[in-house]
Amino acid sequence: MLEGKLTNLRSIEQTDQERFFAWVNDVEVTQHLSSVRYPVSRADEQRWIDDAPRNGFFGGVRFAVETKTGEHIGTINLHRTHVEDRKAGLGIMIGAKNHWSQGFGTDAIITLLSFAFHEMNLHRVWLQVFDDNERAIACYRHCGFRTEVRLRQEIYRAGRYCDVLTMGVLRDEFEALHGATVAAGAEAQ
Repeated sequence: MLEGKLTNLRSIEQTDQERFFAWVNDVEVTQHLSSVRYPVSRADEQRWIDDAPRNGFFGGVRFAVETKTGEHIGTINLHRTHVEDRKAGLGIMIGAKNHWSQGFGTDAIITLLSFAFHEMNLHRVWLQVFDDNERAIACYRHCGFRTEVRLRQEIYRAGRYCDVLTMGVLRDEFEALHGATVAAGAEAQ
């Protein structure tokens, strides 16, 4: 388990399936996720859980995000890992809307970045975000991400084209902002 200040990142369990199913079928939760456009069946969600990387570097890592009281509120992952280049993409979804804008996403990202840079020895982590997702962009900047690229009219959602920003953070930038010490208890289960 990876321990942050507000969150713990743990392995995804079969018992998480119903919450994931509800979240990925909630338009408000998925409005800024390019990977979820159409309704998701329970069978598809079960396959997503079954196909999760077994938290090994080459396949990426995928964790459930939970509060310190043990409430499962979302998911976070590193994907598209490139061993030679020491980089990976980051994805996050806080599905429990009653936990939005309270710092849980920021804490989960900082916890995962600390693990990525100090245990997985990554050099760069990147992500993509819709340009109108101001709350997420502010969170990512707080975590150390910088805008690198704007893909104009990249995604068509809700009757309009949206720009997509690619943001990235380098290990030394993260350490300058958040310190070089690995978070306490940052060991994957």
